[in-house]
Amino acid sequence: MTILVAYDGSADSRTAIEFAAKHLAAEPTVVLTVWEPLLVQLRKYPLAAGVLSADVENEAQAQAEASAKEGAELAAASGLADVTYRAVADNESVWKTIVDVADELDASLIVTGSRGLAGVRSVLLGSVSNHVLHHAHRPTLIVPPPPQAATR
Repeated sequence: MTILVAYDGSADSRTAIEFAAKHLAAEPTVVLTVWEPLLVQLRKYPLAAGVLSADVENEAQAQAEASAKEGAELAAASGLADVTYRAVADNESVWKTIVDVADELDASLIVTGSRGLAGVRSVLLGSVSNHVLHHAHRPTLIVPPPPQAATR
């Protein structure tokens, strides 16, 4: 079986990788970074049409690839075995893309940090980890931030 770790470069996603490496049996691991293509951003934020360009989309994809690679390197350095990475374009929502990739891989477990958003944005947009938990049809591990991060 395969462990799927959602990684966005945040401190919470780093904590999730480190927790998985410390507490889970060695299984093949895929580190996944989800990025939004230009057309998805335009649908969500039509007022940004004048700012977004193909160069912005290419840069977003390159950053997602770099983030996924960084997460895979962290996973391997933390002790996870047989680590690969993927950057996948989000065509609907980040949480759905995570669930879809987990289904595609027939992942035995999804691991994610508890939050990527904070404050008002999390209330307005919802929590990716919460949506993954409620829509994935497989075990999901949501790793909270370390205690020092929780007090900020």
